[in-house]
Amino acid sequence: MKLLQMVLAVALTVFSALAFAQAIDINTATAEQLEKGLKGIGPKKAADIVKYREANGPFKSVDDLAKVPGIDRAVVAALAG
Repeated sequence: MKLLQMVLAVALTVFSALAFAQAIDINTATAEQLEKGLKGIGPKKAADIVKYREANGPFKSVDDLAKVPGIDRAVVAALAG
């Protein structure tokens, strides 16, 4: 019985985390939203993403973030994963 309660508690925790997770739209998010919502993106990189987007138009995929100066493939891979 105790094992079942533990399994249910873990399942509830996982499903709650997934339910409250919010996707960030890199084409509409503000720099502040990007900074708070994307792991590995600080204020400078968030501002650079917005600046690049304003100058070059919307991103077609997350992979396009690698075109932003200062954002390398490792950051893009972490975000895509």
